[in-house]
Amino acid sequence: MWKRTLALTLAASLLVLAGCGSKQTPAPSTTPSTSNPPASSEAPKSNEPKKLVIYAGMMEDHVKGAVAEFEAQTGIKVEWVRMSSGETLTRIRAEKENPQASVWYGGPADAYVAAKEEGLLAQYVSPNAAKIPDQFKDPEGYWTGIYVGLLGFGYNTKMMEEKGLTPPESWEDLLKPEFKGQIALANPGSSGTSYTLLATIIQLMGEEKGLEYMTKLHEQVAQYPKSGTAPGQMAGRGEVLIGISFAHDIVKYAKEGMPLDVTFPKEGTGYEIGGIALINGAPDEEAAKIFIDWALTKEAQELGQKYGSYQSLTNVEATNPPEAFSLDEVTIIDYDLQWAGANRTQLVEKWSKAVNMQ
Repeated sequence: MWKRTLALTLAASLLVLAGCGSKQTPAPSTTPSTSNPPASSEAPKSNEPKKLVIYAGMMEDHVKGAVAEFEAQTGIKVEWVRMSSGETLTRIRAEKENPQASVWYGGPADAYVAAKEEGLLAQYVSPNAAKIPDQFKDPEGYWTGIYVGLLGFGYNTKMMEEKGLTPPESWEDLLKPEFKGQIALANPGSSGTSYTLLATIIQLMGEEKGLEYMTKLHEQVAQYPKSGTAPGQMAGRGEVLIGISFAHDIVKYAKEGMPLDVTFPKEGTGYEIGGIALINGAPDEEAAKIFIDWALTKEAQELGQKYGSYQSLTNVEATNPPEAFSLDEVTIIDYDLQWAGANRTQLVEKWSKAVNMQ
């Protein structure tokens, strides 16, 4: 079992990497929760300044800070809506004939792959994509990776010690009796984080055994929140012992004072490539391309840690946060991103049926 404190530095080996309610949570809503108002379906009045509209899948603090910096540097005004990946995909589908946003910014690239297959993204190869290794971008230029994050088990250190329990060291450990009703993970239908979990289990165990495992894990789960960042917060507040999430989100909450640490499953874990893409039919394509160009730069990627995000970065010139996790110290699966994206809808449906989440 690999376990450590939250201060490991990302090793140089990252760049050789191969390649987020209750149990009866209803189907995810297409109406997002956001600190900013969603884009209006009405065309702006001629005397109003035009705004670049972005759908964002990263931490709200990160998005808010990055947008402020972009506006200050370019003078382009940005309106943004923070949603989970599943919500974003659903919304872009619904707006296909009349797109309301121009850029999809952040969140696991599995959903970008699905969007590409449905014709929801437009090709755009930024000049700055040359600084992003091939394994972190779509070969046809439909999306480009801006960060990488590992799936892990965030656990409440204080509660674990008080109960005299050992943190989970494997996927099988999550099924132990002492963890029944003490686990939170997001709904894979709305959360890109939890879809990464589902796709990881299927790739690791095969479809039949993987769905059997997810059914058993369902009996251990206290809640399925909508967003993939919520399980870590729930564990940090002591609502559950364990929250399955991307490890960099656990790092953020630990640095904010929550009693959290992370372990990774010894059988192997999955990972995300956080993407950025131009939405097909973008109402402001010119400003969208400027934003994408900016987001791929070393300086823009390094802003993440300034605003509490500690992912590994994809630009070869960018310096990773000291808190980032080292892939050479973690067992990862050979995560098939293209397969995960292409099979997203049917896998979520099969999971919902298996755990009676209809």
